[in-house]
Amino acid sequence: MFSFRLIVILLVTCTLLAAPAFCEDFRESDAQVWKVGQRRWTILEEENYSKWIEANVAEDFFVRYNIRVDCADVPYALRWIYARIAHLPAAASPFDRPSIGHWSKDWAHLPTDARWDKDRRFRAALSNLFSKASTRSLRADTYPIRITTDSVNAGTVFLAGEDHAGIIIRIVLDGSTIHPVQTLEAGSPARIQRMHLRNLLLPDPGGDNISGLLRFRWPVKMGRSWRYLPEKDHPYYSEEQYSPSFSQGYFDYLEAIAKRIDPKVYDQEEKAGKIIDSLTRRLNQRIPVVLEGYEKCRKTRCREGSPIWEIYSTPGRDEFISVIMSHLDELIDKNGLDRNAILDKMAKIRLQITPDRSVTLQYVFQNFQWLSSDPDATIEARWGLDKCGMIATQMKSARESISFIQKKYGRKDPVFAEHSTWTQQKIVDEMIRESEKSNCTEMLPQNSKPNKSQ
Repeated sequence: MFSFRLIVILLVTCTLLAAPAFCEDFRESDAQVWKVGQRRWTILEEENYSKWIEANVAEDFFVRYNIRVDCADVPYALRWIYARIAHLPAAASPFDRPSIGHWSKDWAHLPTDARWDKDRRFRAALSNLFSKASTRSLRADTYPIRITTDSVNAGTVFLAGEDHAGIIIRIVLDGSTIHPVQTLEAGSPARIQRMHLRNLLLPDPGGDNISGLLRFRWPVKMGRSWRYLPEKDHPYYSEEQYSPSFSQGYFDYLEAIAKRIDPKVYDQEEKAGKIIDSLTRRLNQRIPVVLEGYEKCRKTRCREGSPIWEIYSTPGRDEFISVIMSHLDELIDKNGLDRNAILDKMAKIRLQITPDRSVTLQYVFQNFQWLSSDPDATIEARWGLDKCGMIATQMKSARESISFIQKKYGRKDPVFAEHSTWTQQKIVDEMIRESEKSNCTEMLPQNSKPNKSQ
């Protein structure tokens, strides 16, 4: 009777003290996913986690380790992997499903290994976590933070309601980026994929107390059980980002974050120079990816969506570079900078795209829309040197889309068909105009002319 009463009291206590509670009769054993001993999360361990993210995580992290993820899996996966490496506690509390953590013994039948990526038991637990966790559970496993440079860093989670999530990969404090907060995020559905590097893009959470910038809660041991430390007891806890006053005096929520992280006012010419340096660095990083992809894909066809395609295609990388270029273009126009002087500076910067061939930064800046992200494409196409070929490819794709739309929806949904056809026809017309400007007209049918009504 006494032991029964004790169990009831323990269950009630766990429920009242913190939600969610992991009320297991906890004793460390060789059967659990990993042991933590006396290791616990602290501010120092959070800093170590941030440094580990910066040093080890890049767009291809999950491709390299053959891990299927979607957007919500990314924050969980990185937190659990680091916790496993550092022997720190980790937990997750999926809605309507049992909580799991480092203490779980469901995979005791699988062998473990000193290396996390070779540890079959850990990888099985990680897969199970992904099947249960979501953007909904992510909010229960995190807490809102104050917006300062000590609390917003690599490893911080961003959450946009139930739609999207990701992590911060780095903070840039030299004015060379559109936003000082840089993120990594994956798409859906879950698959082995490269993550996308982006500037922070997060809608104003208003007062929902769900979205925003968050950090993972700390599992703490209470008696023989694990539970989460209450949100307000965490070192970076704050609900300031949900206050109506948070964005007052700023253009929007994102600017309020940017100015709190990096309040410095930059000289615009100096900023343009830093953006050019950043652009050069990004394009130089693209060169070996393109070269290696070209060699690999000459031997084996790189089908879209295949692991090799994920490694060597560059749509995410190219999107990020395109955003930098657009930002530079806007900076020049808005601040009345000398465009010709900036283009001359770019003309002196050469990118060695092959051992015996180079292009200027100016050329790439002015022709970026013609760069191919497809690893199966030629080196010329990858660097915008086959403009006529790219025009022909885009025109062919648009015309095939028009044919498909008319065949599939012409009678069934004529309104949709008309609008969709109009959208694709605009692409065709633009390509025809570009082909005429670039003397590619010999590639086009004789009756191809831009639709003047568009």
